[in-house]
Amino acid sequence: MFNAKCLMKENLIKTKTFNFALKSIDVYKLLLASNEYVLSKQFLKSGTSIGANVEEADAGYSKKDFAAKMSIASKEARETLYWIRLIEAGKFIEYDFEEIKQECESIIRILTAIVKTSQSSI
Repeated sequence: MFNAKCLMKENLIKTKTFNFALKSIDVYKLLLASNEYVLSKQFLKSGTSIGANVEEADAGYSKKDFAAKMSIASKEARETLYWIRLIEAGKFIEYDFEEIKQECESIIRILTAIVKTSQSSI
């Protein structure tokens, strides 16, 4: 079974990724309102996929499966950060991107720690 430290991080990451997905939806709506359809869709998909993969990891049938799903979530978070930076640089909307970038970076750090911990216990 997973250790308590990993479970605490998992609960934190579930909350953080769910809240991040909600914020991603808000940004997506702003992008749609400014008639930006391509980057907005890419951002929405990766931004909401982070939490979806965390949820799938929670239902993993083995430690290896758990680590693999968390690794995918980490990759999605890195992709999302790329889209945030690109959308910000493209000046598609008036939005203070600092907070969402910091949240995404925090999620990346947590997921990286979870992946390292879970892979070392396989």
